[in-house]
Amino acid sequence: MKKEKLNIIFIIPSLAAGGAERILSFVAQNLNQDKFNTTLLVTGFEKNTVYKLDNLNIVYLNKPRVLKAYFSIFKFLKKEKPDVVISSIVHLNMIIASMSPFFKHTKFVAREANVLSVLNKYNTSSSIFYSEKLITFSYNLVDCILCQSKDMKADVINYFNIPEEKTALINNPITNNFELKPNTKTKNETIRFISIGRLSKEKGHLRIIEALAELDFDFHYTLIGKGVEKENVFKAIDKAGIQDQVTYIEYTKDVDKHLINSHLFLQGSYVEGFPNVLIESCVVGTPVLAFNAPGGLDEIIEVGKNGYIANTKEAYLDYLNAINSNYPFIPETVRNIVVERFNKKKIISKYESLFLNLSNSN
Repeated sequence: MKKEKLNIIFIIPSLAAGGAERILSFVAQNLNQDKFNTTLLVTGFEKNTVYKLDNLNIVYLNKPRVLKAYFSIFKFLKKEKPDVVISSIVHLNMIIASMSPFFKHTKFVAREANVLSVLNKYNTSSSIFYSEKLITFSYNLVDCILCQSKDMKADVINYFNIPEEKTALINNPITNNFELKPNTKTKNETIRFISIGRLSKEKGHLRIIEALAELDFDFHYTLIGKGVEKENVFKAIDKAGIQDQVTYIEYTKDVDKHLINSHLFLQGSYVEGFPNVLIESCVVGTPVLAFNAPGGLDEIIEVGKNGYIANTKEAYLDYLNAINSNYPFIPETVRNIVVERFNKKKIISKYESLFLNLSNSN
């Protein structure tokens, strides 16, 4: 007899600030309630919650680390007997994968958040959770690896030897209701750049600063984020002599206001999963200039309409100079490109189809 509703359990480490946490909780909140019973299982503490979620069953395990939540997760799944379990972030995915053989009637989905083969070049962690062999073994245990970009899907297939039929591609949805900026850049207005993201090596802030150091026109650069590379980033800013043109903000809840007040988002990353912040920037009408890197840039950026992709620092500089001389972007066009591709209705529908197809498979 066919079930009236599918029981879906989303598992995340916390509801603190983080891209994976925000996306999965958003999907969980927006599934069709006539078709799905949805639970969000959080391994961390309720006190760390920053995302407000309504009409969603949330269970907190209140554990300090994902590994310490292992037996609590297992007991919860035994009790609930879900049709589908979906997790995100590699260390949690591997733990959930190790449980999957004990749940014959449950489908397990691991949502990958990075192009791991490239990210591991910048990751100095000695954790076993970043072992290529262990990831390959774990990911072959689950029923589906959910990828956010074409680059990520290719990486999962080629680097971790996952059969293509065990992968799915669903881009991240637009999760905010940011307003469109009212105006474009005027001819004599000082151009304002912005970057938002964790200050870590793979994010490439140093090569952005190197490019800014060579500009011979007035600009202002807003840098938002924190991380282990903060000291090196500020040393580079001081060395470049642009400290008077930089505003640093460690954390803000007013991301949209800063994006709206900027003319161009600068992306320096060497690798991304699927950069949500670029979508957010485009939603308010602020285009993107990015260094070419794996992680879905060509799925977000339509060259000349909502941004550009540069293969070298020289090309990056050429774009900066050209954009400053003749600002070509129209906020409505910048916004419409991402809204058409990543709107909530479109992306949630893909998640629902994935869950239904998995539950109907043998």
